[in-house]
Amino acid sequence: MISSDSSEGRRNDALADRSGFDEGFLGPVVPLPVLALPGVETVVLPYTHFSVVLRPDRRLAAATAVCVDGEQLVEDVPRDDDWRYDPRVSEDWQAGPEIYKNNSLDRGHLVRRLDPVWGAVAMAVRADADTFHYTNAAPQADVFNQGKQVWQGLENHLLDHAALFDRRLVVLTGPVLHDSDPPYRGIQVPMRFWKVAGFVHEGGLAATAYVLDQSPDLSRDADRALAGAVPGAPPPLGAFRTYQVPVADVVELTGLDLGPLPDADVMPAARAPEARWRRLASPDETVMDI
Repeated sequence: MISSDSSEGRRNDALADRSGFDEGFLGPVVPLPVLALPGVETVVLPYTHFSVVLRPDRRLAAATAVCVDGEQLVEDVPRDDDWRYDPRVSEDWQAGPEIYKNNSLDRGHLVRRLDPVWGAVAMAVRADADTFHYTNAAPQADVFNQGKQVWQGLENHLLDHAALFDRRLVVLTGPVLHDSDPPYRGIQVPMRFWKVAGFVHEGGLAATAYVLDQSPDLSRDADRALAGAVPGAPPPLGAFRTYQVPVADVVELTGLDLGPLPDADVMPAARAPEARWRRLASPDETVMDI
């Protein structure tokens, strides 16, 4: 799987000291997500302040987990922007640059670039660079619309709150990997993404969950859907829609074991099924008492 070539060995050594996600970071233990799908293998890749649970059969992460220390965040770290393969695993296990070449797909960070950038300056710079591995990316539509603004605003809200109140957070993120995801250039493009934030509130563990949906709305996007049927074109992707959802629904969607987080959900249980997912028009609408 990993070459024995000496130059390759030196590249591998560059990541050898990464300790990854700290399950005891909050005090209450939040385990790294485990994929509970029979017969599906995963590989855990530690980086600086975060870990990726890679699913080689899909060439994408099943989950990522990052520790955010609001008291030690470092501002103005130069953006690395040098996307690269992780040399610890085969390039065939990673959705590399060929997925994003000459099309409308963006490399969407799973662990957001700013979240692990804390601690000593050298460590913060290293964390920034670590987020630019293809193991931490998944294809997303390049359109910037209101729904995407809500999703990014939500990420900013989490980070800003941690910084303002010197709070610690753990943020778990990943694509929803379904068998029905459309194929493209050797991968299947996920239609949804999920995010779960864990934090301590009033002495106990609390959590909140979100889903970003980029599946096409065929009633509105019929022309784009037809265009996507052109051989070689990426699948048609719709406008982003952001929802707050029960943590338990993320477990059901993904097949991931999220440990104690479903029981720590701060979102009140909806009485009617149609009210379980709350579409958000702005980050201020989220139920998040942190």
